[in-house]
Amino acid sequence: MAKFEEVGIRPVAISVDTPELSRNLAEQAGYSFTFLSDPKADVIRRYDLLHASAGTNGQDIARPAEFLVDSSGTVRWVNLTENYWVRARPDQILEVAKTLR
Repeated sequence: MAKFEEVGIRPVAISVDTPELSRNLAEQAGYSFTFLSDPKADVIRRYDLLHASAGTNGQDIARPAEFLVDSSGTVRWVNLTENYWVRARPDQILEVAKTLR
């Protein structure tokens, strides 16, 4: 987290999970960054990230994605994938963030 803070990144996770489920996940995994709940997928839809009926019981979930958004709300970098297990690595995000300064 300190390396992210050094380059001005404040990680935030957004999911369709309930606030309680998100909180429990963060606690169990030891995450210290903010988790937001979007059970109606309003924000997820705005970013065109809805993966309809892809959840365990056919519920809508968010596609895996990472964004770097500046303080004005402008999306500066996006990493999208169709594979839930393939994500941008922290070192990759840090390198991209350094180039955006």
